[in-house]
Parts: sequence; C-alpha cells; structure tokens
Amino acid sequence: MYGFKIVENLEKINEDIHKDQLKYHSKRVLVSKEFTFDAAHHLHCYEGKCKNLHGHTYKVIFGISGYVDSVGLMIDFGDIKQIWKDEIEIHLDHRYINETLPPMNTTAENMVVWIYEKMADAIFSNESLRKDQGARVEFVRLFETPTSYAEARREWMEGE
Repeated sequence: MYGFKIVENLEKINEDIHKDQLKYHSKRVLVSKEFTFDAAHHLHCYEGKCKNLHGHTYKVIFGISGYVDSVGLMIDFGDIKQIWKDEIEIHLDHRYINETLPPMNTTAENMVVWIYEKMADAIFSNESLRKDQGARVEFVRLFETPTSYAEARREWMEGE
C-alpha cells in the first residue's frame, strides 16, 4: 500500500494543480536552518581554562518566522544560507573571533546576541521579506559544545 512507486506522471501546473492552490494557508510558520563554524577565542577576566586561547566547533540554529507567499514559501533556505555566508560567517569561521567581532568578551552569551542582531538586520533590510512575508528572527541558538548553548529570542531582544 505504501511501498516504493515510480512516479510516471509528474503533476503539472495549470493542469493538475492551479496557481491559486499553491498557498495552502495564511498562518505564521517557523523555518529553521543550522550552520557550523570553527573559531578560536579566549575569555578576559575569567579564571578557568577558557582564559587561554582555544577553539570550538560551534553550531548555530536560526528560527525565522513569517507568512507564506503565493507559492507557499516564507523564505528560501538558500536565502538564509546567503545571509549567513555574506553577513555573519565571514566574521566567524576559522577566525580568531576576539579580533573579528566588535569589542566584547567572546562568551556564547555575547556572541549569540551579535549573531541574532546580524540576521535580524539582514532580514529587516530585505523589504519584500519584511513587508510581504512579515519575516522575523524568533530565536538564535549558539552551541559552543554539543551539550552547551546560549540562546537569544525575539521577545527578549525587543522587550528590553
């Protein structure tokens, strides 16, 4: 009943499905995309191993919400990737982040807010995402290790 089947007739637009059927709903949805980067840093005014230069393989998870367009997309995953590559990753991947980030202690707590702000600014500057889809960053989660992360959420960023 649910076994393997070779599709013989691909669905055709304006024959099997019409353009007004592509948008299934008008609800806000959240999409998520994750990335990794490797970076070196050290912490100031900290007594522990992290005061020494060391590195991490970080993982970043973005949660972006908005409304779908006429074809059922809120944001293309490729657009999120492009923002990441052009606006954020260039400051982080294989870098000594004490040097490439704004003056701050490079804690996960500080970095996640900076990453949130960079993604939010990039989405806000894209007029069609902002106006037509109501796109906004809901959260950014930055894993410093597989079991330790810091998170920035929209309600915290806008509420303070």
